[in-house]
Amino acid sequence: AYCYHGQTLLASDKCGEAIRSLQESEKFFAKAEALCKEYGETKGPGTTAKPSGHLFFRKLGNLIKNTLEKCQRENGFIYFQKVPAEAPQLELKANYGLVEPVPFEFPALNAHWTPETLAAFDLTKRPKDDTAKPKPDEEVKPLKEPDIKPQKDSGCQIS
Repeated sequence: AYCYHGQTLLASDKCGEAIRSLQESEKFFAKAEALCKEYGETKGPGTTAKPSGHLFFRKLGNLIKNTLEKCQRENGFIYFQKVPAEAPQLELKANYGLVEPVPFEFPALNAHWTPETLAAFDLTKRPKDDTAKPKPDEEVKPLKEPDIKPQKDSGCQIS
């Protein structure tokens, strides 16, 4: 998130904040990389998963490094902005591209559904009905398939 936030800050000409955001991203990426390598070396059924070798993880490392170099280069040539000591705050609530969720509410119970009505649906008290036995399956007789021989003249023409 800090990496993509840094790219957004760079696009809005806030290069100092973008550098700090990307430095924070680099720090978290290093932590995640260490955890992924540790996970890949553990014994157990999940050892086939190697998160550090995943395409997204590999691309993210290069993206962070390249974007940070670009920001530092542009800040040295163009912007000359100070790099803040604290990382910029991430906007955790998206204000574009998402629809507000509609809270789900259960509908009100109908007056007909009383505890007595619900108790009548107890399937353990149903009468044993022997007439509901399934009918035995009839034996399926095999059908003789017609002998189909390949024909060279099918009537189709390619023109």
